[in-house]
Amino acid sequence: MVDTAGQQAFTRERLTRDVADVLYVDPSEVEPAESLIEQGLDSIRLMTLVEGWRAEGAEISFVDLAERPTLDAWFELLGTPTGVPRARR
Repeated sequence: MVDTAGQQAFTRERLTRDVADVLYVDPSEVEPAESLIEQGLDSIRLMTLVEGWRAEGAEISFVDLAERPTLDAWFELLGTPTGVPRARR
């Protein structure tokens, strides 16, 4: 889904799917409130996510995500109810 500004929507489902892809698991296996590091996310995979999302308009950094490594926290940073990326604070 693309908004009128051309940015990819960062819905919870999309974030879950992207994380699952880099972890090579089914999206249903990603626990949104649990540490993604404990679920197998390493710095290389995190950088892959950051770079991909930044290319699509997300204004986030590696540190933004590494400081709070849960899917729930990332959705707070990247998503809104409509899935449009939030501006960096």
